[in-house]
This record gives sequence, C-alpha cells and structure tokens, in this order.
Amino acid sequence: MKVRARHILVPTLNEAVELHSKIAEGEDFAVVARKFSKCPSGQNGGDLGEFGQGQMVKPFEDATFSLELNQLSQPVATQFGYHLIQRTG
Repeated sequence: MKVRARHILVPTLNEAVELHSKIAEGEDFAVVARKFSKCPSGQNGGDLGEFGQGQMVKPFEDATFSLELNQLSQPVATQFGYHLIQRTG
C-alpha cells in the first residue's frame, strides 16, 4: 500500500502547535509549508509524493498511514524535529 502526503518540519513542539492552529483555522497548508518548513520539500508546499511502508522513519510513517484522506495530524516527533502531516492520497 502507498500513500501520498505533504508535511511541514519545524524544530520545536511550540512552533508545530502554532502552525497546526493556523492551518486548522483555514490557512493554506502549502503556503504555511513554503514559509515555515525546514525541509527542502517546503518549497513544493511540503509535498513528499507517494511512498510505501518502510520508506520513512517509523513515527512519521505510523502517523501518515493512520490519517484519513486530507486529515491533518497532530505534531509528530522524530529525530528530525516536529512534523505536521497531511495525507493527500
């Protein structure tokens, strides 16, 4: 099984919580990703394309595969920082 997702990567939990609120209140995910994400994918609105199981770090993968289509995750901690993930396909 494969999913398609986009994400925003930030260094702190506080920043992730703040950005989650902005998106939940209607700000465009891609705009927020381009402005704040520390991952190179931010330039593409956070789009990571399609990936299967075993291709991402476990906490990120578990969160992504548990989301409904277009659902926004709560902040997910990995060794890279804090992610907000949206499953897009």
